[in-house]
Amino acid sequence: MKKKSLFFIALLISVTTYINTCFSQAKAFNINGQLTTHESALLKEVAIQLVQASNKKLVKIEYADSLGAFSFQQIPAGSYVIITQSMIFGRYESAPFLHQQTTQLGVITLTPAPTALKEAAVTAVKPFIQQQYDKTVLNVSGSISAAGGTALEVLEKAPGITIDQNDNIAMRGRQGVLVMIDGKQVPMTGQDLANMLRNMSASQIETIDLITNPSAKYDAAGNAGIIDIRLKKGKTSGTNGNLSLSLSQGRYPKLNPSLNFNSKHKNLNIFGSYNYAYREDINDLTIYRQFYDADNKYTGGNNYQNLFKYRNNSHNTRIGADYTINKKMMIGIAANGIFYQGNITTNSVAQTLNAQQENTGSFITTGNNQPHRNNTSINLNYKYTLDTSGRELTADLDYARFNSAETQNYLTRYFDTQQWENKTPYALFGDLNGDLSIRSVKIDYTQPLKIIGAGMQAGIKSSWVKSDNDVQFFDRSNGGNVLDEGKSNRFIYKENINAAYVNVSKKWSHLSLQLGLRAENTQTNGFQVIGAKTFNRDYTQLFPSGYIGYEFNTTHDLGLSMSRRIDRPSYRQLNPFKVFLDPLTSAAGNPFLLPETTNSFELTHTFRQQYTTKIGYSRTRDNILIVLSPDTEPNTILQTGRNLAMYDYYNLSFGFPVTIRKWLSSTNTALLYYGNYKGDLVNTHLNVSRVSFNFNSVNTITLRPLTTMEITGSYESRSYYGFLDVNSFWFVSAGVQQQLWHKKASLKLNLSDIFFTNQTNAVTRLTGYGETFKQKRDTRVLTLTFNYKFGGGSSSGNKRQTGAEEEKRRAG
Repeated sequence: MKKKSLFFIALLISVTTYINTCFSQAKAFNINGQLTTHESALLKEVAIQLVQASNKKLVKIEYADSLGAFSFQQIPAGSYVIITQSMIFGRYESAPFLHQQTTQLGVITLTPAPTALKEAAVTAVKPFIQQQYDKTVLNVSGSISAAGGTALEVLEKAPGITIDQNDNIAMRGRQGVLVMIDGKQVPMTGQDLANMLRNMSASQIETIDLITNPSAKYDAAGNAGIIDIRLKKGKTSGTNGNLSLSLSQGRYPKLNPSLNFNSKHKNLNIFGSYNYAYREDINDLTIYRQFYDADNKYTGGNNYQNLFKYRNNSHNTRIGADYTINKKMMIGIAANGIFYQGNITTNSVAQTLNAQQENTGSFITTGNNQPHRNNTSINLNYKYTLDTSGRELTADLDYARFNSAETQNYLTRYFDTQQWENKTPYALFGDLNGDLSIRSVKIDYTQPLKIIGAGMQAGIKSSWVKSDNDVQFFDRSNGGNVLDEGKSNRFIYKENINAAYVNVSKKWSHLSLQLGLRAENTQTNGFQVIGAKTFNRDYTQLFPSGYIGYEFNTTHDLGLSMSRRIDRPSYRQLNPFKVFLDPLTSAAGNPFLLPETTNSFELTHTFRQQYTTKIGYSRTRDNILIVLSPDTEPNTILQTGRNLAMYDYYNLSFGFPVTIRKWLSSTNTALLYYGNYKGDLVNTHLNVSRVSFNFNSVNTITLRPLTTMEITGSYESRSYYGFLDVNSFWFVSAGVQQQLWHKKASLKLNLSDIFFTNQTNAVTRLTGYGETFKQKRDTRVLTLTFNYKFGGGSSSGNKRQTGAEEEKRRAG
């Protein structure tokens, strides 16, 4: 294992040394210009951005000197645009220009920013949804309907994002999404991930990036793409921040205060945040189950009425600092903590039916579960800028520790058809403990290849994971405390992943190209203590990625991207423990679950840099599905992960903004997709497919200069997820915002899911079993949010983002 890690490090050093030797003496060209205005003494406050003309991707930022002169050094040939930003002068944007040798832009005259009609002017704001070549950006901080909500509720409104009854997140009809926060993978999946996102205030979020085909720089995980949640960070010198308080009322109350701050003085930047969330929620789940024999004859069933009530208290903290040693070197440290305490009460009433669909009795299972989660992580980062040509070295060291403890108390009482108790009540107590540690090291290097006018990125990463889960259940039916060996066990899992990647990109006048390759070696070992069962797995895979784009003119752009990705099972999905849900239902992991791999392609066309059309195709092998199927005992059900042979996916999407005068702007996304599941699972040949449709619309109405309204709507047609046939659903939300105190504060009122239609209805059919369920949650919620910005200062650069490790996502 150590030899392989050393091999990747030696390989990177050799490659970068060779490339640096070959190209370090190559020539490069500068872009020079001159600003002028009547207030020349203030020109040094103007920031000048150099962006690519084709996609407005930022290349570099410079500041003018006191005389207005500015220069961008060592810029590769290509087509660029100059944009100025200033609180004093109006915005200037140049026409696209071709840079092939030293470029002189001449004199640019700036005009003072208008002030006389400041209160009457309509301020342009970013739309909630922005379509770009490689991703969709959600501008959460400017959204009225997101105010007072949670990160999970914001994702539910996002185009192409759906969340099923088990809290699994799907992007454009596909599961296997990688969720990140500031470029770092979230340490959870499924319900644990959903609970964490429910307890994250939307007021902490700046943007959310939905990335469909990531480059080789990213971990290869995430078959359906990446959801990267970018938190708010200070961009000005001095001390400043944001204070927010949200009060919500649905069926149950919710409370969410939060604080974000940033303090930058000279070379030291300190940042942090604190968020507290108190939430009460429900899950009302009705299930009808049917069982069949080998001749497909009905043999019996169950009618369930389940009510789950959640009460959660969570504290989410973040603190860190960056220190600029000199113009070339910067070091940073960041620590995060999520401390969660919950209480889950369950009430499950089940009626049993015989082959003639006659009532043969019932049982009631009540439960009280108290989960505790303490998740902490620390990151050390280093950045070294070798020269002004763009050569840069960054490094990240990460350590994370996730502790979980949960007690479960279940009591089941059995009744006959006359509602008389006919069996001894069954009392079950569970003591569940888990410990997960993750260590990782990551190094990235950027090198311009000036002789050919290209750029290169390369990097290595190694991670080490250890998971230890100890579960004990005790039968307390007869007043004792008897260990239930059939439900108790201990599972120890170790994993080491070593990776290396290289990306090369080049831009011509109209053509842009990027090619990347990532190699990952995975070594795993699992040990089940009771029964002394072990499994080992060692494999190496290559993950190519690439993009080619062509700018026909200022109106039309066309791009084609591809990538190969992997989705490894979460540690919980591998854990073979059998978890009690009720006397007829249990869930278990599958230690023999294989990772799924996906090859995907997407063609993107943009018109007038506003209207985006995307056509895509992907094929997933060993697709991981969570399947409900008959267990070993009659009329019992087991929920576990299984591999399906193949899943083919086709998609067509269209993003189109609409502006009606100055008072109404609308951002709309339409998605048409077709999914085909094929394979054999649980004695069933599965070959199902359907064309599905998703439409998302966000509309902003300017009522007055300081008063705006936002209406959002989403529709999802009928779709398949493996054996699950999910009915269509839709919802509408609306909010209004009033800005106060010269825009330093705001008051927002929002009502989500106005018509209470965001509900899930679905059917499952396979050999020997069928199920129909309906699910309702606390989705219609009225929220009042007060937001206040404090502090001030002059503009400064963004704080560097650190790297991340894919393993943390799978900790749930």
